Amino acid sequence: MSIATALRQIQERKLILPAIQREYVWKPSQIIRVFDSIMRGYPVGSFLSWRVLPETISKFKFYGFMKDYSAFDNRHNPVVDIPTDREIVAVLDGQQRLTSLNIGLRGSYAYKIHGGWSNKPWSYPERRLYLNLMGEAPENEFGLKYHFQFLTKDDLDAAAADQSKSWFPASEIFDAAEPAAMMQIPARYGVGNNETAVALIAKLWQEIHHSPSLHFYEEDVQDIERVLDIFVRVNSGGTVLSYSDLLLSIATAQWSGDARAAVHGLVDSLNQTGNGFNFSRDTILKSGLVLADVGDIGFKVKNFTTANMAKLEAGWDVMSTSLHVAVGLLSDFGLSGGALTADSILIPVAYYVHHRRLGHAYRESPASREDREALRSWVLRSLVVRGVWGSGLDTLLRDLREVITSQGCSAFPVAAIEQAMALRGKSLTVTDALVDDILSLEYGKARTFAVLAALFPHVDTRNLFHVDHVFPAARFDKKVLASHRNADGTPRFTAESIDELVSLRDRLPNLQLLSGLENIGKSDKAPDDWLAAEFPTPDDRSAFLARHALPSPLPHSIDEFTGFFEQRRENLTARILDMFKIRRPEPARAHSGPPSAELDEELAEGDYED
Repeated sequence: MSIATALRQIQERKLILPAIQREYVWKPSQIIRVFDSIMRGYPVGSFLSWRVLPETISKFKFYGFMKDYSAFDNRHNPVVDIPTDREIVAVLDGQQRLTSLNIGLRGSYAYKIHGGWSNKPWSYPERRLYLNLMGEAPENEFGLKYHFQFLTKDDLDAAAADQSKSWFPASEIFDAAEPAAMMQIPARYGVGNNETAVALIAKLWQEIHHSPSLHFYEEDVQDIERVLDIFVRVNSGGTVLSYSDLLLSIATAQWSGDARAAVHGLVDSLNQTGNGFNFSRDTILKSGLVLADVGDIGFKVKNFTTANMAKLEAGWDVMSTSLHVAVGLLSDFGLSGGALTADSILIPVAYYVHHRRLGHAYRESPASREDREALRSWVLRSLVVRGVWGSGLDTLLRDLREVITSQGCSAFPVAAIEQAMALRGKSLTVTDALVDDILSLEYGKARTFAVLAALFPHVDTRNLFHVDHVFPAARFDKKVLASHRNADGTPRFTAESIDELVSLRDRLPNLQLLSGLENIGKSDKAPDDWLAAEFPTPDDRSAFLARHALPSPLPHSIDEFTGFFEQRRENLTARILDMFKIRRPEPARAHSGPPSAELDEELAEGDYED
């Protein structure tokens, strides 16, 4: 069909969106590129639709297409009630393109102006799509030929005197359904004698109203499970981790309330905790399946049944509270979006909180201090070991849920959990390879904070702490090092030794956690001078060195750095060995044969990187 035909069907709500569809996410530049392709006569892709019969309509929720999008206050598609006395056509694949056409030819797009306040409506002026009738687009990195642009009224006023531009609203082409109406447009815009402008108007009208450029493949089966499976396959491309976004839409279709709004609201709220997190809808939806005690927690169509979704919806408020407490605990442990190496760690923590019905008081209660420390130690250690939260995640989460259910009624069952992890090949047992891997961690890596926080539990990570170089990074300047001379005038450091010193600068043995104020005051002072100034008494200095596993004396010059580095490395090795001890051993569960793994987990295993 033609673009105009499709948009009229959208207008008449004959062409709509099933609630399984994701929300509109395209940017203005993507819309402009689609219109450029249309003007060139390029194909804009095929579409998959589903003819829904009256008896099936009542089993689903449907949305209308977005027309006036606003990044400030109109991001969500409108819910529509469809009469059950007629059939309709629902779009399974192609929503983003059709919505873009609808916005460009019938509606508007409001995005935030550069530097504007994100919480002020005037930072999001309404923009409509225009075509410059005076010629082709200026040279651009996208290779666009036609000059389309989203403009505000102020933009139009500012361009009124520019002879190189004559902005024509694309919406007028859609309104000019008949050729006679199209032929009146050039005169109305004062470009009737401009061949270029007339040709552009005629070209746009032809591509919108006449060319049958939209090709639909229509599915007419009424088996909802089959339709959902088709939708997931078409939209996911087989990428398992993208299923959550699609299956959230399926949940939306099956909840009595608005699942999409509930999940979006919870994600936004959780991510504002502490110094901020970056939890995705993947993680929160997976958390919901685990906390609701759904047996199979995989992202599969068969798990998003009406019964499971009803279970998830019924417990949503309580589960949301548990997730808030769990994220609060992660923040208390000093973690945030930049320092959290695996979002999935949230799920077992939340399940433990949920199982015991713990509230925010647990985070502060003196009676819970020992249990919180056990939980904190396990969280940080599991983030340190590579691959724990990678492949086989669903199987691991089910095992951890089982352990917490059976043994986590009064305290966090560290030993039992670590044994369950070991049976899944996720051991937290220390090895020489693990020690070397930890000691090679570098400044700026997310795992580095987790390691330091786990090695030095005296640090109150609820306060702001910085990862700091013990021997200042500023003193490793290659030119300065090359200028150092021995008494006889020969270079003190060879090029190779300078490279070696610089390579050690950012490694773990030269790093520590300092409070924000301490770190600012330290600057690039020599370590021994800073220590003497910060801690005047010998006892205070000794206590600081012991807390941070630092050798005595601290180095004063770069000549002493290598010796300091090796001694600190030995001290940290001892700490690492102690950190990974399991202090409450219990008999291992009987386990016969290799760990079970579902086919989709096996297939996905090669997609993860440690």
